[in-house]
Amino acid sequence: MDPRIDAREQLVVALDFASAQPALALVERLDGQCRWFKVGLELFLAEGHSIVSTLRERGFQVFLDLKLHDIPNTVANAVRSVSRCGASLLTVHAGGGANMLAAAARAAADLSDPPTLLAVTVLTSMSDGELVGVGVHAAMKEQVLRLGRLALAAEIPGLVCSSDEAGFLRNHLGNSPLLVVPGIRARGGALGDQHRVATATEAIAAGASKLVVGRPITRADDPAAVYEAMLREIVEATSGKR
Repeated sequence: MDPRIDAREQLVVALDFASAQPALALVERLDGQCRWFKVGLELFLAEGHSIVSTLRERGFQVFLDLKLHDIPNTVANAVRSVSRCGASLLTVHAGGGANMLAAAARAAADLSDPPTLLAVTVLTSMSDGELVGVGVHAAMKEQVLRLGRLALAAEIPGLVCSSDEAGFLRNHLGNSPLLVVPGIRARGGALGDQHRVATATEAIAAGASKLVVGRPITRADDPAAVYEAMLREIVEATSGKR
């Protein structure tokens, strides 16, 4: 298979916009190149199911990043509700606990065409100091591993983690979990509000399954050129692992 096809499956562009108009304008600029788009909480709250449905009708795969975190029954019902819009990936918060994660997994399993669930471990914007601030005194990697094991035991098949923890998770959890890594930056790019970031090459080497890129592409003067550069970087990094 053409390695660029595989790379397009690995590269997800985050549509971090406040409304459909700028989001779909970017989609137009990347049409024919990009395969996956991420719809986060800001855009979904503004536009609802329609933005996901629109992307699906145009032939794109959608990663719906809502980070569901509530009592088990509410999260289960939310999984059933949002699944109707056709997203391929959907996030829940691993911090919601074993019962919540299991309820989400059962709700998805009962659907005819469910999204693949991903459990968010620790947000890439958080530092070790912030973990301590919320009462978690474990090291970052240990906390991510604890939450990852909790999610996999509840039959959540994928995890969201930073590149810093991806290799650690691969060593302890094996090759089966889907590892989605946000906070991907261009070489030499700004960190923004992220603490644990990496280049595409670093994330692939660490064992990432999919990479999520936002501002380096969405705020670029030429988003298509930056997308292509990252695609080439993924191809090179993946070839180097073989």
